[in-house]
Amino acid sequence: MEMLSLREHHARTLLIHYRWDVEKLLAVLVEKGKADLFSEAGVSVVEREDTVTPLSSSSTAMCDICIEELPGDKMTKMDCGHAFCNDCWTEHFVVKINEGQSKRIRCMAHKCNAICDEAVVRNLVGKRHPDLAEKFDRFLLESYIEDNRMVKWCPSTPHCGNAIRVEDDEFCEVECSCGVQFCFSCLSEAHSPCSCMMWELWMKKCRDESETVNWITVHTKPCPKCHKPVEKNGGCNLVSCICGQAFCWLCGGATGRDHTWSRIAGHSCGRYIEDREKKTERAKRDLYRYMHYHNRYKAHTDSFKLESKLKETILEKVSISEERESRLRDFSWVTNGLCRLFRSRRVLSYSYPFAFYMFGEELFKDEMTNEEREIKQHLFEDQQQQLEANVEKLSKFLEEPFDQYTDDKVMEIRMQVINLSVIIDSLCKKMYECIENDLLGSLQRNTHNIAPYKSKGIEKASELAVCWSGKASTTTGKCLPSDCGTSGKRDRSFSFGTSDDKGCPSPKQPKKESYGGGFFDLNLPAEVLDRN
Repeated sequence: MEMLSLREHHARTLLIHYRWDVEKLLAVLVEKGKADLFSEAGVSVVEREDTVTPLSSSSTAMCDICIEELPGDKMTKMDCGHAFCNDCWTEHFVVKINEGQSKRIRCMAHKCNAICDEAVVRNLVGKRHPDLAEKFDRFLLESYIEDNRMVKWCPSTPHCGNAIRVEDDEFCEVECSCGVQFCFSCLSEAHSPCSCMMWELWMKKCRDESETVNWITVHTKPCPKCHKPVEKNGGCNLVSCICGQAFCWLCGGATGRDHTWSRIAGHSCGRYIEDREKKTERAKRDLYRYMHYHNRYKAHTDSFKLESKLKETILEKVSISEERESRLRDFSWVTNGLCRLFRSRRVLSYSYPFAFYMFGEELFKDEMTNEEREIKQHLFEDQQQQLEANVEKLSKFLEEPFDQYTDDKVMEIRMQVINLSVIIDSLCKKMYECIENDLLGSLQRNTHNIAPYKSKGIEKASELAVCWSGKASTTTGKCLPSDCGTSGKRDRSFSFGTSDDKGCPSPKQPKKESYGGGFFDLNLPAEVLDRN
């Protein structure tokens, strides 16, 4: 409004047209100029407000829609200069609102691209259809979320009613004040270091295959011709696929149909054959590869769920240790170790779907030679194994019954947990740097982005208060004056947090997960933490 000297509804019309991307709007302004910027968005701006003369009540005018001559007080003129009777305007607005076009209701005049004034729409519709006027306000409010790539609804079920706005990068992971953690880009669960495309493919593959993969492996063998799994339903070792191919159940090799109970004509698989056809093994190789990554992904996911349940048990140990007479009073190392364990376990779990697609042939077949793929795979797997070994050590130490140990033994476990927490955090950072720079960064056609690693875990969203009254808000943030933000009824509010019954955000702070004592920086050396 200040930069272009516009009224509020004109400024919002521009922002809605450019999907609330201010940088893109300014780029068009510099490249094409103000006139083209306004005309493309349907904004009719006159240099002086008094040049649009309102219709006087004493005069009469003809409505070109209903072809009736009416007094001026029953006609309405828009910024574009076109005037029609209030009844025709109202019916036009009602139709557009019911069609879901509230954000950009155009003038009724032929070939006029101008967007109608929000205040006029609200005033005329509100007189006859107050419910539709509220619906119109809601559509305008929601346009800020649904048309803005930096603002999205929380995907919680049932829906908490919150929306999240990010300041810088849309490729990030956030935690809503309701406690749900999700990927801001694709609205799935937080899945880094997987890219959104990798995670979508992996989830589809798991839904299609993981439930039946064990049964298929045990009870079927791939047809050497069409590679589809075939189940044996009799005692004879000559099996026939539905494609018509006969093959030996013992070795999987293609055969003819002439056979007896003891042997197949022209076929012997008792002897070991070195160079068997590659097609015979392709389906089995792909299945085993998927099983390798899926089993490890599932194992770490299950470990994460079990360790989350163990949290209460470990906190009980902390309570018992704090109550007994001991020179050790600070057990924050336990809570910090738990946080580090949960974060690193999630990273490990999602690193296996990433490796499945990064070093497979589904996404990056033409991006790397076999030699380059092998080198990069060894580099990544070395880091993965180091992280895995240290995470298992940390899990083992945290499960120790330290509430039953002597002070010296507890001090020993404490130093191990603190040191392992620092090492694991460093290994996670190195793995993400390897993925961003050495793996994804080296690709020529890279369309995969991952959320950055954060030592303190997924960032929690703080509440943002936005009200239509000029009164100060009791929550953190600012309560905008009535002439700023999205216009609406004076007693209506819109916030990115939870609102109370009065229409302004409640003073409730975002829910923060606390595992007991205070938190400290796990990046500090162990001796510094020990002194603290």
